[in-house]
Amino acid sequence: MENETNNKTELKALAHGTSKINSDRSFMRHMPKPVNYFYADIKAFSDKLHDYKKLKKVFLEKMKYELNIDPPRSYNEKIIWKKLFDRNPLLTVTADKYSVRDYLKKVLGEKSANEILIPLYFVTDKPAAIPFNELPDKFVIKPNHGSMMHLIVTGKDQIDRESIIRRCKLWLRNNFGLYGHEWAYRNIKRKIIVEQLLETRTGELPHDYKLYCFHGKCRMLRVTRNRFGKEILTSFYDTDWNIIPASVPGYHQVSHNFERPSNLSEMVELAEKLSAAFDYVRVDIYNVDSKIYFGELTHYEGSGLGRFEPESFDFQLGKYWNIEPGYWRKHENN
Repeated sequence: MENETNNKTELKALAHGTSKINSDRSFMRHMPKPVNYFYADIKAFSDKLHDYKKLKKVFLEKMKYELNIDPPRSYNEKIIWKKLFDRNPLLTVTADKYSVRDYLKKVLGEKSANEILIPLYFVTDKPAAIPFNELPDKFVIKPNHGSMMHLIVTGKDQIDRESIIRRCKLWLRNNFGLYGHEWAYRNIKRKIIVEQLLETRTGELPHDYKLYCFHGKCRMLRVTRNRFGKEILTSFYDTDWNIIPASVPGYHQVSHNFERPSNLSEMVELAEKLSAAFDYVRVDIYNVDSKIYFGELTHYEGSGLGRFEPESFDFQLGKYWNIEPGYWRKHENN
């Protein structure tokens, strides 16, 4: 009862200042690292030994069709394949929300990279060291080793700092991705990042652009507005800004006709440069009053369990992706 009360108090405190946070994962993810990794390896081996029986069951429940990875055909099946078999070392480098900054500098050059990187206020593996007094009134806190974990602060004086520190410590104990076969997250050195909160001139969160790139070519964009609100506006487009008749079911997502951004070609060019070393990656970008900011590189969208409507679009998207084991070796010396 005491723990339950503490958790409710903590969440209530974090809500002040319109802060937002996603819940943590299962209990096992917070066990000591050696125990957690050993347990996860046993589970992964058992799943493989039984021809991924559990994974196939979950896939069928979520996707409403049977999983086939020999060979995979749909986009989601190929994400599952990527999780299980792709061991490109750059997956870990670029899944890390901190080290990916150096990847951008290597690919784009330091000057060009710095122009699109979100300003970084602080990074640490010791949450108690976060210099709250030196931070601006608004900022974002997140770990570098996973997704669905973040804290948006829009009023520094209204937050409970100790609650934030406790939450950050929980994040650092979270072995993200181990039980979803998401290999890229396994060896990331965990840190807490504090960065600038991006807002438009009117004080809104910017549109979120997700560019789907296959073999260095952008094939599709997904645009989202109000991504943390009750009604999420979203739509798919090709690179000529023709709307694609597809949607993602659930989560209060509503199709919306967005205005074509004036810097669309610049966003596509950037995404293709950053995706060149991968067979597939989703390049996430923010567009703030026509200024581009880099968000992240996403390798396992929805962990391979993200439905589309119609279902045929999942297979249509998968046609852009040619599975080639060891594809990344040809880029090693570049």
